[in-house]
Amino acid sequence: MYRYDHYDQALVDERVAQFRDQVARWKAGELSDDEFRPLRLQNGLYVQRHAPMFRIAVPYGMLASRQLRCLAQLGRQYDRGYGHFTTRHNLQFNWPKIEDVPEMLAELAKVQMHAIQTSGNCIRNITTDQFAGVAADEILDPRPLCEIMRQWSTFHPEFAFLPRKFKIAVNGAREDRALTWFHDIGLHIVKTDDGLVGFRVIVGGGLGRTPIRGEVVREFLPWQDILSYCEAIIRVYNRYGRRDNAYKARIKILVQALGVEEFGRQVEAEWTHLKGGPATITQAEYDRVAACFAPPAYATLPAIDEAFVQQQAESLPFARWVERNVRPHRVPGYAAVTLSLKKPGTAPGDVTSEQMEAAADLADKYSFGELRVTHEQNLVLADVEQRRLVDFWQEAKAAGFATPNIGLLTDMIVCPGGDFCDLANARSIPVANAVQARFDDLDYLWDIGDIELNFSGCMNSCGHHHVGNIGILGVDKGNEEWYQITLGGEQGNDAQLGKVIGPSFAAADVPDVIEKIIRFYIAQRQEDERFIDTFRRLGADPFKIAVYGDKARLKAA
Repeated sequence: MYRYDHYDQALVDERVAQFRDQVARWKAGELSDDEFRPLRLQNGLYVQRHAPMFRIAVPYGMLASRQLRCLAQLGRQYDRGYGHFTTRHNLQFNWPKIEDVPEMLAELAKVQMHAIQTSGNCIRNITTDQFAGVAADEILDPRPLCEIMRQWSTFHPEFAFLPRKFKIAVNGAREDRALTWFHDIGLHIVKTDDGLVGFRVIVGGGLGRTPIRGEVVREFLPWQDILSYCEAIIRVYNRYGRRDNAYKARIKILVQALGVEEFGRQVEAEWTHLKGGPATITQAEYDRVAACFAPPAYATLPAIDEAFVQQQAESLPFARWVERNVRPHRVPGYAAVTLSLKKPGTAPGDVTSEQMEAAADLADKYSFGELRVTHEQNLVLADVEQRRLVDFWQEAKAAGFATPNIGLLTDMIVCPGGDFCDLANARSIPVANAVQARFDDLDYLWDIGDIELNFSGCMNSCGHHHVGNIGILGVDKGNEEWYQITLGGEQGNDAQLGKVIGPSFAAADVPDVIEKIIRFYIAQRQEDERFIDTFRRLGADPFKIAVYGDKARLKAA
Protein backbone atom coordinates (compact mmCIF):
# COMPACT_ATOMS: atom_id res chain seq x y z
CA MET A 1 0.00 0.00 0.00
CA TYR A 2 1.05 3.62 -0.41
CA ARG A 3 3.57 4.98 2.08
CA TYR A 4 4.00 8.70 2.73
CA ASP A 5 7.07 10.48 1.47
CA HIS A 6 8.45 13.44 3.45
CA TYR A 7 6.10 15.85 1.66
CA ASP A 8 3.02 13.82 2.65
CA GLN A 9 4.19 13.53 6.25
CA ALA A 10 5.01 17.22 6.57
CA LEU A 11 1.58 18.17 5.24
CA VAL A 12 -0.25 15.95 7.73
CA ASP A 13 1.94 17.01 10.66
CA GLU A 14 1.35 20.69 9.86
CA ARG A 15 -2.39 20.02 9.73
CA VAL A 16 -2.28 18.55 13.24
CA ALA A 17 -0.40 21.55 14.62
CA GLN A 18 -2.81 23.94 12.94
CA PHE A 19 -5.89 22.26 14.39
CA ARG A 20 -4.32 21.98 17.84
CA ASP A 21 -3.95 25.77 17.83
CA GLN A 22 -7.51 26.26 16.56
CA VAL A 23 -8.96 24.09 19.34
CA ALA A 24 -6.91 25.96 21.96
CA ARG A 25 -8.19 29.32 20.68
CA TRP A 26 -11.78 28.01 20.66
CA LYS A 27 -11.47 26.77 24.25
CA ALA A 28 -10.00 30.13 25.28
CA GLY A 29 -12.98 31.95 23.76
CA GLU A 30 -10.91 33.55 21.01
CA LEU A 31 -12.99 31.72 18.37
CA SER A 32 -16.78 31.59 18.56
CA ASP A 33 -18.67 28.37 17.86
CA ASP A 34 -19.65 29.76 14.46
CA GLU A 35 -16.03 30.63 13.64
CA PHE A 36 -14.80 27.25 14.85
CA ARG A 37 -17.41 25.21 12.97
CA PRO A 38 -15.80 25.31 9.49
CA LEU A 39 -12.39 24.67 11.04
CA ARG A 40 -13.49 21.53 12.85
CA LEU A 41 -15.43 20.30 9.82
CA GLN A 42 -12.26 20.57 7.75
CA ASN A 43 -10.77 18.05 10.17
CA GLY A 44 -13.67 15.59 10.05
CA LEU A 45 -15.19 16.71 13.35
CA TYR A 46 -18.99 16.99 13.51
CA VAL A 47 -21.32 17.66 16.45
CA GLN A 48 -24.06 15.05 16.34
CA ARG A 49 -27.20 14.37 18.32
CA HIS A 50 -25.52 13.41 21.59
CA ALA A 51 -21.79 14.03 21.15
CA PRO A 52 -19.11 14.94 18.62
CA MET A 53 -18.44 12.53 15.77
CA PHE A 54 -14.92 12.23 14.37
CA ARG A 55 -14.53 10.77 10.85
CA ILE A 56 -11.14 9.36 9.83
CA ALA A 57 -10.13 8.86 6.20
CA VAL A 58 -9.34 5.40 4.86
CA PRO A 59 -8.29 6.21 1.27
CA TYR A 60 -9.81 3.75 -1.24
CA GLY A 61 -10.42 1.39 1.68
CA MET A 62 -6.81 0.30 2.32
CA LEU A 63 -5.58 -0.26 5.88
CA ALA A 64 -2.30 -1.58 7.23
CA SER A 65 -2.48 -3.66 10.39
CA ARG A 66 -0.52 -0.97 12.29
CA GLN A 67 -3.15 1.58 11.27
CA LEU A 68 -6.02 -0.60 12.45
CA ARG A 69 -4.24 -1.07 15.78
CA CYS A 70 -3.96 2.70 16.07
CA LEU A 71 -7.71 3.02 15.48
CA ALA A 72 -8.31 0.36 18.13
CA GLN A 73 -6.24 2.30 20.65
CA LEU A 74 -8.01 5.56 19.82
CA GLY A 75 -11.36 3.87 20.36
CA ARG A 76 -10.26 2.52 23.71
CA GLN A 77 -8.57 5.70 24.96
CA TYR A 78 -10.77 8.46 23.58
CA ASP A 79 -14.14 6.89 22.73
CA ARG A 80 -16.28 4.03 24.07
CA GLY A 81 -14.21 1.16 22.77
CA TYR A 82 -15.61 0.85 19.26
CA GLY A 83 -15.84 2.52 15.87
CA HIS A 84 -18.14 2.43 12.86
CA PHE A 85 -17.09 1.76 9.26
CA THR A 86 -19.05 3.78 6.72
CA THR A 87 -20.11 3.21 3.12
CA ARG A 88 -17.18 5.43 2.02
CA HIS A 89 -14.64 3.12 3.72
CA ASN A 90 -14.00 5.67 6.50
CA LEU A 91 -14.11 5.01 10.24
CA GLN A 92 -16.20 7.13 12.61
CA PHE A 93 -15.91 7.55 16.36
CA ASN A 94 -19.18 8.70 17.88
CA TRP A 95 -18.19 9.83 21.37
CA PRO A 96 -14.85 11.71 21.41
CA LYS A 97 -14.31 15.00 23.25
CA ILE A 98 -13.51 17.93 20.96
CA GLU A 99 -10.41 18.84 22.99
CA ASP A 100 -9.05 15.28 22.49
CA VAL A 101 -9.25 15.33 18.69
CA PRO A 102 -5.87 17.06 18.16
CA GLU A 103 -4.24 14.27 20.17
CA MET A 104 -6.12 11.70 18.11
CA LEU A 105 -4.94 13.39 14.91
CA ALA A 106 -1.35 13.36 16.20
CA GLU A 107 -1.55 9.61 16.85
CA LEU A 108 -3.05 9.06 13.39
CA ALA A 109 -0.24 11.03 11.77
CA LYS A 110 2.30 8.61 13.27
CA VAL A 111 0.76 5.79 11.20
CA GLN A 112 0.16 7.90 8.07
CA MET A 113 -3.53 8.57 8.60
CA HIS A 114 -5.61 11.75 8.82
CA ALA A 115 -9.14 13.18 8.68
CA ILE A 116 -8.56 15.60 5.82
CA GLN A 117 -11.57 16.17 3.53
CA THR A 118 -13.82 13.70 5.32
CA SER A 119 -16.24 16.60 5.62
CA GLY A 120 -17.09 19.85 3.90
CA ASN A 121 -17.89 20.91 0.34
CA CYS A 122 -14.78 19.42 -1.17
CA ILE A 123 -13.64 16.24 -2.93
CA ARG A 124 -14.24 13.46 -0.40
CA ASN A 125 -12.59 10.08 0.07
CA ILE A 126 -12.10 8.34 -3.30
CA THR A 127 -13.50 4.81 -3.25
CA THR A 128 -12.93 1.65 -5.27
CA ASP A 129 -13.42 -2.12 -5.42
CA GLN A 130 -12.49 -3.94 -2.21
CA PHE A 131 -10.93 -6.72 -4.33
CA ALA A 132 -8.67 -4.37 -6.29
CA GLY A 133 -5.42 -6.04 -7.25
CA VAL A 134 -6.62 -9.60 -6.65
CA ALA A 135 -9.88 -9.94 -8.63
CA ALA A 136 -9.85 -12.38 -11.52
CA ASP A 137 -11.95 -10.03 -13.69
CA GLU A 138 -9.69 -7.02 -13.21
CA ILE A 139 -8.60 -4.99 -16.23
CA LEU A 140 -6.13 -2.85 -14.27
CA ASP A 141 -5.48 -2.36 -10.57
CA PRO A 142 -7.23 0.97 -9.82
CA ARG A 143 -5.36 1.72 -6.59
CA PRO A 144 -2.34 3.57 -8.06
CA LEU A 145 -4.66 5.88 -9.98
CA CYS A 146 -6.86 6.31 -6.89
CA GLU A 147 -3.78 7.35 -4.93
CA ILE A 148 -2.71 9.81 -7.61
CA MET A 149 -6.22 11.26 -7.58
CA ARG A 150 -6.13 11.47 -3.78
CA GLN A 151 -2.92 13.47 -3.87
CA TRP A 152 -4.27 15.74 -6.62
CA SER A 153 -7.55 16.42 -4.80
CA THR A 154 -6.12 16.93 -1.29
CA PHE A 155 -6.11 20.67 -0.50
CA HIS A 156 -6.75 21.48 -4.16
CA PRO A 157 -7.03 25.28 -3.85
CA GLU A 158 -9.72 25.64 -6.53
CA PHE A 159 -12.03 23.01 -5.04
CA ALA A 160 -12.00 23.73 -1.30
CA PHE A 161 -15.44 25.40 -1.38
CA LEU A 162 -17.55 23.62 -3.97
CA PRO A 163 -21.34 24.08 -4.06
CA ARG A 164 -21.62 20.75 -2.19
CA LYS A 165 -19.56 17.70 -1.30
CA PHE A 166 -18.13 15.77 -4.25
CA LYS A 167 -17.62 12.00 -4.48
CA ILE A 168 -15.56 9.97 -6.95
CA ALA A 169 -15.50 6.18 -7.36
CA VAL A 170 -13.16 4.13 -9.57
CA ASN A 171 -13.72 0.57 -10.76
CA GLY A 172 -10.98 -1.42 -12.45
CA ALA A 173 -12.81 -4.70 -13.09
CA ARG A 174 -15.41 -5.92 -15.56
CA GLU A 175 -17.97 -6.17 -12.75
CA ASP A 176 -18.70 -2.84 -11.06
CA ARG A 177 -18.18 -3.32 -7.33
CA ALA A 178 -17.70 0.38 -6.52
CA LEU A 179 -21.24 1.75 -7.07
CA THR A 180 -19.83 4.05 -9.77
CA TRP A 181 -23.21 4.84 -11.36
CA PHE A 182 -24.27 6.73 -8.23
CA HIS A 183 -21.29 9.03 -7.72
CA ASP A 184 -20.68 12.60 -8.80
CA ILE A 185 -17.97 11.14 -11.04
CA GLY A 186 -17.83 7.41 -11.71
CA LEU A 187 -14.83 5.98 -13.55
CA HIS A 188 -14.66 2.60 -15.30
CA ILE A 189 -11.23 1.44 -16.38
CA VAL A 190 -11.60 0.05 -19.90
CA LYS A 191 -9.29 -1.41 -22.53
CA THR A 192 -9.70 -0.99 -26.27
CA ASP A 193 -9.34 -3.83 -28.77
CA ASP A 194 -5.82 -2.63 -29.56
CA GLY A 195 -4.81 -2.67 -25.89
CA LEU A 196 -5.09 1.01 -24.92
CA VAL A 197 -6.14 1.56 -21.30
CA GLY A 198 -8.37 4.45 -20.31
CA PHE A 199 -11.58 5.45 -18.57
CA ARG A 200 -15.28 5.53 -19.31
CA VAL A 201 -16.37 8.69 -17.51
CA ILE A 202 -19.79 8.90 -15.81
CA VAL A 203 -21.15 12.12 -14.32
CA GLY A 204 -24.16 13.23 -12.33
CA GLY A 205 -24.97 10.17 -10.30
CA GLY A 206 -26.02 10.23 -6.68
CA LEU A 207 -28.49 9.03 -4.07
CA GLY A 208 -29.96 11.24 -1.36
CA ARG A 209 -33.11 13.33 -1.73
CA THR A 210 -32.99 13.17 -5.55
CA PRO A 211 -31.56 9.77 -6.54
CA ILE A 212 -30.19 9.75 -10.10
CA ARG A 213 -28.24 7.18 -12.08
CA GLY A 214 -25.22 8.84 -13.67
CA GLU A 215 -24.73 9.23 -17.42
CA VAL A 216 -21.72 8.58 -19.61
CA VAL A 217 -20.08 11.83 -20.64
CA ARG A 218 -17.09 10.19 -22.38
CA GLU A 219 -16.75 6.60 -23.54
CA PHE A 220 -12.96 6.59 -23.59
CA LEU A 221 -10.40 8.88 -22.02
CA PRO A 222 -6.67 8.01 -21.97
CA TRP A 223 -5.62 7.30 -18.40
CA GLN A 224 -2.93 9.97 -18.54
CA ASP A 225 -5.64 12.65 -18.85
CA ILE A 226 -7.88 11.65 -15.98
CA LEU A 227 -6.82 14.44 -13.59
CA SER A 228 -7.19 17.22 -16.14
CA TYR A 229 -10.53 15.87 -17.36
CA CYS A 230 -11.91 15.55 -13.81
CA GLU A 231 -10.65 19.08 -13.19
CA ALA A 232 -12.61 20.28 -16.22
CA ILE A 233 -15.77 18.57 -14.92
CA ILE A 234 -15.41 20.08 -11.46
CA ARG A 235 -14.61 23.53 -12.86
CA VAL A 236 -17.89 23.52 -14.80
CA TYR A 237 -19.73 22.36 -11.69
CA ASN A 238 -17.97 24.90 -9.46
CA ARG A 239 -18.91 27.68 -11.86
CA TYR A 240 -22.56 26.79 -12.49
CA GLY A 241 -23.64 24.51 -9.64
CA ARG A 242 -26.39 26.02 -7.49
CA ARG A 243 -25.36 27.65 -4.23
CA ASP A 244 -28.77 29.04 -3.29
CA ASN A 245 -30.31 25.70 -2.29
CA ALA A 246 -28.36 22.94 -0.54
CA TYR A 247 -30.86 20.33 -1.78
CA LYS A 248 -30.18 21.28 -5.40
CA ALA A 249 -26.46 21.96 -5.17
CA ARG A 250 -25.05 18.57 -6.24
CA ILE A 251 -23.63 18.10 -9.73
CA LYS A 252 -26.45 15.69 -10.59
CA ILE A 253 -28.90 18.62 -10.57
CA LEU A 254 -26.68 20.63 -12.91
CA VAL A 255 -26.28 17.69 -15.33
CA GLN A 256 -30.05 17.16 -15.38
CA ALA A 257 -30.70 20.86 -15.90
CA LEU A 258 -28.27 21.18 -18.81
CA GLY A 259 -28.64 17.68 -20.23
CA VAL A 260 -25.61 15.42 -20.44
CA GLU A 261 -24.78 16.45 -24.02
CA GLU A 262 -24.60 20.16 -23.18
CA PHE A 263 -22.78 19.45 -19.93
CA GLY A 264 -20.30 17.31 -21.86
CA ARG A 265 -19.82 20.08 -24.44
CA GLN A 266 -18.95 22.55 -21.71
CA VAL A 267 -16.55 20.08 -20.10
CA GLU A 268 -14.78 19.45 -23.41
CA ALA A 269 -14.49 23.21 -23.95
CA GLU A 270 -12.99 23.67 -20.49
CA TRP A 271 -10.65 20.74 -21.07
CA THR A 272 -9.05 22.45 -24.05
CA HIS A 273 -7.37 24.77 -21.51
CA LEU A 274 -6.12 21.85 -19.40
CA LYS A 275 -5.34 18.97 -21.79
CA GLY A 276 -1.63 18.21 -21.96
CA GLY A 277 -0.88 20.54 -19.05
CA PRO A 278 0.83 19.96 -15.68
CA ALA A 279 -1.98 17.65 -14.47
CA THR A 280 -1.18 15.08 -17.17
CA ILE A 281 0.00 11.89 -15.45
CA THR A 282 3.43 10.84 -16.66
CA GLN A 283 4.51 7.22 -16.91
CA ALA A 284 7.24 7.94 -14.38
CA GLU A 285 4.77 9.25 -11.82
CA TYR A 286 2.41 6.34 -12.39
CA ASP A 287 5.30 3.89 -11.96
CA ARG A 288 6.42 5.62 -8.74
CA VAL A 289 3.01 5.26 -7.15
CA ALA A 290 2.28 1.82 -8.62
CA ALA A 291 5.46 0.49 -7.00
CA CYS A 292 3.71 0.93 -3.64
CA PHE A 293 1.06 -1.56 -4.80
CA ALA A 294 3.40 -4.24 -6.12
CA PRO A 295 2.14 -7.77 -5.39
CA PRO A 296 3.35 -9.28 -2.12
CA ALA A 297 5.71 -12.24 -1.98
CA TYR A 298 3.20 -14.92 -2.96
CA ALA A 299 4.17 -18.55 -2.48
CA THR A 300 4.03 -20.95 -5.41
CA LEU A 301 0.99 -23.09 -4.66
CA PRO A 302 -1.32 -25.47 -6.52
CA ALA A 303 -4.48 -23.86 -7.84
CA ILE A 304 -6.62 -26.14 -5.65
CA ASP A 305 -5.41 -27.34 -2.26
CA GLU A 306 -6.67 -30.88 -1.71
CA ALA A 307 -6.74 -30.60 2.07
CA PHE A 308 -8.88 -27.46 1.75
CA VAL A 309 -11.35 -29.35 -0.44
CA GLN A 310 -11.45 -32.22 2.06
CA GLN A 311 -12.03 -29.87 4.99
CA GLN A 312 -15.10 -28.48 3.27
CA ALA A 313 -16.44 -31.97 2.71
CA GLU A 314 -15.97 -32.82 6.38
CA SER A 315 -17.44 -29.62 7.90
CA LEU A 316 -20.70 -28.11 6.67
CA PRO A 317 -20.24 -24.89 8.75
CA PHE A 318 -16.81 -24.38 7.20
CA ALA A 319 -18.12 -25.13 3.72
CA ARG A 320 -20.93 -22.62 4.14
CA TRP A 321 -18.51 -19.95 5.33
CA VAL A 322 -16.25 -20.62 2.34
CA GLU A 323 -19.17 -20.36 -0.07
CA ARG A 324 -20.32 -17.02 1.29
CA ASN A 325 -17.23 -15.29 2.68
CA VAL A 326 -14.39 -16.52 0.45
CA ARG A 327 -13.75 -15.35 -3.13
CA PRO A 328 -11.41 -16.71 -5.82
CA HIS A 329 -8.04 -14.99 -6.23
CA ARG A 330 -6.11 -14.25 -9.41
CA VAL A 331 -3.03 -15.99 -7.90
CA PRO A 332 -3.26 -19.81 -7.70
CA GLY A 333 -3.65 -21.18 -4.20
CA TYR A 334 -4.89 -17.93 -2.63
CA ALA A 335 -8.29 -16.52 -1.69
CA ALA A 336 -9.83 -13.19 -0.65
CA VAL A 337 -11.79 -13.44 2.58
CA THR A 338 -14.53 -11.13 3.86
CA LEU A 339 -14.81 -10.67 7.62
CA SER A 340 -18.49 -10.11 8.36
CA LEU A 341 -19.30 -7.15 10.61
CA LYS A 342 -22.95 -8.22 10.55
CA LYS A 343 -23.17 -10.67 13.41
CA PRO A 344 -26.83 -10.77 14.57
CA GLY A 345 -27.53 -8.39 17.41
CA THR A 346 -24.74 -5.95 16.54
CA ALA A 347 -25.02 -2.65 14.70
CA PRO A 348 -23.90 -3.33 11.11
CA GLY A 349 -20.50 -1.77 10.48
CA ASP A 350 -19.62 -1.41 14.16
CA VAL A 351 -16.37 -2.98 15.35
CA THR A 352 -14.90 -3.00 18.86
CA SER A 353 -11.32 -2.09 19.70
CA GLU A 354 -10.71 -5.74 20.59
CA GLN A 355 -12.07 -6.82 17.21
CA MET A 356 -9.90 -4.28 15.41
CA GLU A 357 -6.85 -5.72 17.11
CA ALA A 358 -8.00 -9.26 16.29
CA ALA A 359 -8.47 -8.29 12.63
CA ALA A 360 -5.00 -6.72 12.60
CA ASP A 361 -3.58 -9.94 14.04
CA LEU A 362 -5.32 -11.96 11.33
CA ALA A 363 -3.92 -9.65 8.67
CA ASP A 364 -0.37 -10.01 10.00
CA LYS A 365 -0.64 -13.76 10.33
CA TYR A 366 -2.47 -14.59 7.12
CA SER A 367 -2.54 -11.64 4.65
CA PHE A 368 0.74 -9.70 4.51
CA GLY A 369 -0.42 -7.17 7.12
CA GLU A 370 -3.08 -5.47 4.96
CA LEU A 371 -6.89 -5.15 5.09
CA ARG A 372 -9.58 -3.44 3.06
CA VAL A 373 -12.85 -1.80 4.09
CA THR A 374 -15.87 -2.45 1.85
CA HIS A 375 -18.68 -0.03 1.06
CA GLU A 376 -20.97 -2.76 2.41
CA GLN A 377 -19.36 -2.14 5.84
CA ASN A 378 -17.29 -5.30 6.11
CA LEU A 379 -13.53 -6.01 6.14
CA VAL A 380 -11.54 -7.96 3.56
CA LEU A 381 -8.25 -9.81 3.87
CA ALA A 382 -7.26 -10.14 0.25
CA ASP A 383 -4.34 -12.60 0.24
CA VAL A 384 -5.03 -15.72 2.33
CA GLU A 385 -3.60 -19.09 1.35
CA GLN A 386 -6.25 -21.75 0.68
CA ARG A 387 -4.35 -24.28 2.75
CA ARG A 388 -4.64 -22.03 5.83
CA LEU A 389 -8.30 -21.13 5.48
CA VAL A 390 -9.63 -23.59 8.05
CA ASP A 391 -7.29 -22.18 10.72
CA PHE A 392 -8.19 -18.67 9.62
CA TRP A 393 -11.91 -19.49 9.92
CA GLN A 394 -11.53 -20.79 13.46
CA GLU A 395 -9.70 -17.65 14.58
CA ALA A 396 -12.16 -15.37 12.78
CA LYS A 397 -15.05 -17.20 14.42
CA ALA A 398 -13.55 -16.63 17.86
CA ALA A 399 -13.38 -12.88 17.12
CA GLY A 400 -17.00 -12.71 15.90
CA PHE A 401 -16.10 -12.26 12.22
CA ALA A 402 -17.22 -15.55 10.70
CA THR A 403 -20.98 -15.18 10.24
CA PRO A 404 -21.51 -16.84 6.83
CA ASN A 405 -23.93 -14.20 5.55
CA ILE A 406 -22.07 -12.18 2.91
CA GLY A 407 -24.59 -11.34 0.20
CA LEU A 408 -27.51 -12.61 2.28
CA LEU A 409 -30.37 -10.66 3.85
CA THR A 410 -28.65 -9.96 7.18
CA ASP A 411 -25.54 -8.57 5.43
CA MET A 412 -27.37 -5.26 5.31
CA ILE A 413 -25.94 -1.77 4.89
CA VAL A 414 -27.20 0.42 7.74
CA CYS A 415 -26.43 4.04 8.61
CA PRO A 416 -26.13 5.09 12.30
CA GLY A 417 -29.58 6.73 12.07
CA GLY A 418 -31.42 8.61 14.79
CA ASP A 419 -29.40 7.05 17.60
CA PHE A 420 -26.51 9.33 16.60
CA CYS A 421 -27.19 11.56 13.60
CA ASP A 422 -28.85 15.00 13.81
CA LEU A 423 -30.14 14.66 10.25
CA ALA A 424 -31.93 11.35 10.75
CA ASN A 425 -35.71 11.16 10.80
CA ALA A 426 -35.77 7.77 12.47
CA ARG A 427 -33.60 5.21 14.19
CA SER A 428 -32.17 2.54 11.97
CA ILE A 429 -30.06 0.28 14.19
CA PRO A 430 -32.87 -1.09 16.46
CA VAL A 431 -35.12 -1.83 13.48
CA ALA A 432 -32.25 -3.45 11.57
CA ASN A 433 -31.52 -5.60 14.62
CA ALA A 434 -35.19 -6.61 14.74
CA VAL A 435 -35.02 -7.71 11.09
CA GLN A 436 -31.79 -9.61 11.85
CA ALA A 437 -33.53 -11.37 14.74
CA ARG A 438 -36.48 -12.35 12.53
CA PHE A 439 -34.09 -13.96 10.03
CA ASP A 440 -31.62 -15.50 12.45
CA ASP A 441 -31.99 -19.02 11.03
CA LEU A 442 -29.00 -19.55 8.74
CA ASP A 443 -30.73 -22.38 6.90
CA TYR A 444 -33.59 -20.01 6.05
CA LEU A 445 -31.16 -17.27 5.00
CA TRP A 446 -29.41 -19.70 2.68
CA ASP A 447 -32.74 -20.79 1.21
CA ILE A 448 -33.61 -17.14 0.50
CA GLY A 449 -30.29 -16.71 -1.30
CA ASP A 450 -28.67 -13.58 -2.71
CA ILE A 451 -30.47 -10.41 -1.67
CA GLU A 452 -29.44 -6.88 -0.71
CA LEU A 453 -31.27 -5.07 2.09
CA ASN A 454 -30.13 -1.50 2.75
CA PHE A 455 -31.38 0.86 5.46
CA SER A 456 -31.19 4.66 5.77
CA GLY A 457 -32.44 6.80 8.64
CA CYS A 458 -33.22 9.74 6.35
CA MET A 459 -33.34 10.89 2.72
CA ASN A 460 -29.59 11.54 2.65
CA SER A 461 -29.32 7.81 1.91
CA CYS A 462 -26.09 7.11 3.81
CA GLY A 463 -27.36 3.52 4.01
CA HIS A 464 -27.80 3.30 0.21
CA HIS A 465 -31.44 2.24 0.56
CA HIS A 466 -32.20 3.36 -3.01
CA VAL A 467 -29.99 0.60 -4.46
CA GLY A 468 -31.02 -2.22 -2.15
CA ASN A 469 -33.13 -5.00 -3.63
CA ILE A 470 -35.15 -4.13 -0.54
CA GLY A 471 -34.66 -0.63 0.84
CA ILE A 472 -35.88 0.77 4.14
CA LEU A 473 -36.07 4.52 4.69
CA GLY A 474 -36.85 6.23 7.99
CA VAL A 475 -39.38 9.06 7.64
CA ASP A 476 -40.93 11.55 10.07
CA LYS A 477 -44.73 11.60 10.27
CA GLY A 478 -46.07 13.92 12.93
CA ASN A 479 -42.88 13.62 15.01
CA GLU A 480 -43.17 9.83 14.93
CA GLU A 481 -40.76 7.36 13.31
CA TRP A 482 -42.12 5.52 10.30
CA TYR A 483 -40.45 3.41 7.63
CA GLN A 484 -40.92 3.42 3.88
CA ILE A 485 -40.14 0.32 1.77
CA THR A 486 -38.58 0.37 -1.69
CA LEU A 487 -38.10 -2.62 -3.98
CA GLY A 488 -36.08 -3.26 -7.11
CA GLY A 489 -32.82 -1.43 -6.49
CA GLU A 490 -29.51 -2.98 -7.46
CA GLN A 491 -25.84 -2.08 -7.60
CA GLY A 492 -23.34 -3.43 -10.13
CA ASN A 493 -23.17 -3.15 -13.91
CA ASP A 494 -26.96 -3.04 -14.23
CA ALA A 495 -27.42 -0.58 -11.39
CA GLN A 496 -31.02 0.47 -10.79
CA LEU A 497 -32.95 2.61 -8.32
CA GLY A 498 -35.68 1.01 -6.23
CA LYS A 499 -39.25 2.32 -6.13
CA VAL A 500 -41.47 3.03 -3.12
CA ILE A 501 -44.20 0.38 -2.92
CA GLY A 502 -46.74 2.26 -0.79
CA PRO A 503 -47.49 3.90 2.57
CA SER A 504 -44.92 3.67 5.36
CA PHE A 505 -45.01 1.39 8.42
CA ALA A 506 -44.46 1.70 12.16
CA ALA A 507 -41.17 0.33 13.46
CA ALA A 508 -42.79 -2.73 15.06
CA ASP A 509 -44.30 -3.73 11.71
CA VAL A 510 -41.12 -3.65 9.62
CA PRO A 511 -39.94 -7.23 10.34
CA ASP A 512 -43.43 -8.51 9.41
CA VAL A 513 -43.37 -6.54 6.16
CA ILE A 514 -39.94 -7.87 5.21
CA GLU A 515 -41.12 -11.41 5.98
CA LYS A 516 -44.19 -10.98 3.75
CA ILE A 517 -41.97 -9.84 0.90
CA ILE A 518 -39.58 -12.75 1.37
CA ARG A 519 -42.32 -15.37 1.67
CA PHE A 520 -43.96 -14.12 -1.52
CA TYR A 521 -40.64 -14.22 -3.34
CA ILE A 522 -39.94 -17.79 -2.23
CA ALA A 523 -43.40 -18.87 -3.35
CA GLN A 524 -43.04 -17.25 -6.78
CA ARG A 525 -39.40 -17.73 -7.73
CA GLN A 526 -38.30 -20.07 -10.45
CA GLU A 527 -35.37 -22.44 -10.04
CA ASP A 528 -32.18 -20.62 -8.93
CA GLU A 529 -33.85 -17.24 -9.48
CA ARG A 530 -32.52 -14.38 -7.37
CA PHE A 531 -34.89 -12.02 -5.60
CA ILE A 532 -34.11 -9.16 -7.99
CA ASP A 533 -34.77 -11.38 -11.01
CA THR A 534 -38.13 -12.50 -9.61
CA PHE A 535 -39.06 -8.91 -8.89
CA ARG A 536 -38.21 -7.80 -12.42
CA ARG A 537 -40.10 -10.71 -13.96
CA LEU A 538 -43.28 -10.14 -11.94
CA GLY A 539 -43.16 -6.37 -11.47
CA ALA A 540 -44.01 -4.43 -8.34
CA ASP A 541 -47.79 -4.95 -8.18
CA PRO A 542 -47.80 -8.57 -6.96
CA PHE A 543 -45.36 -7.64 -4.20
CA LYS A 544 -47.52 -4.68 -3.20
CA ILE A 545 -50.54 -7.00 -2.94
CA ALA A 546 -48.51 -9.42 -0.83
CA VAL A 547 -47.68 -6.58 1.57
CA TYR A 548 -50.85 -4.46 1.58
CA GLY A 549 -53.51 -7.03 0.67
CA ASP A 550 -56.87 -5.94 -0.75
CA LYS A 551 -56.02 -2.22 -0.72
CA ALA A 552 -53.15 -2.76 -3.13
CA ARG A 553 -55.25 -5.20 -5.20
CA LEU A 554 -57.98 -2.61 -5.69
CA LYS A 555 -55.44 0.07 -6.59
CA ALA A 556 -53.72 -2.23 -9.10
CA ALA A 557 -57.08 -3.01 -10.70
